[in-house]
Amino acid sequence: MTRTGIGYDVHAVAAGRPLMLGCIHFEDAKVGLAGHSDADVVAHAICDAILGAAALGDIGEHFPNTEAEWKDAESKEFLIKVAGMVRELGYEIINVDCTVLSDIVKLGDRKRDMVAAIAGYLDVAPNCVSVKATTFEGKGAIGRGEAIACEAIATLERGAAPKLSEWREDVL
Repeated sequence: MTRTGIGYDVHAVAAGRPLMLGCIHFEDAKVGLAGHSDADVVAHAICDAILGAAALGDIGEHFPNTEAEWKDAESKEFLIKVAGMVRELGYEIINVDCTVLSDIVKLGDRKRDMVAAIAGYLDVAPNCVSVKATTFEGKGAIGRGEAIACEAIATLERGAAPKLSEWREDVL
């Protein structure tokens, strides 16, 4: 059985915080994102997409911003836990695709780093993860540099995809 879920997250910019996107620190960014955890919109949108595909609710239900346990948490922990939840139900993560919406930072070559990090935390082969980016060309809050958002979609299937440890680059 194949199941698909979508996710979306947006956070306002905040001075004095590190910018985390796809579990990668963007050291050169002048601002970070406001949030209870590390505010990684990419990881959060992916978590929601995976949770949605398994009909397990949303990230706020599992990692509420009202609990001290998740204050300043690294979102890689959310990805690891969410992947474990769906595997306990017998699902494998087949594909994750996301689009970062930002006029603040250009992802460029860092997309490869993000794919590798996300794949590692989800324990899937890197060719099961896609990271893209677009701008709002000065329109709206994102275009004015007041926020960054991410849209994601995830596909799950019962026991079909190889784990990261089984992936071989030579068979792409």
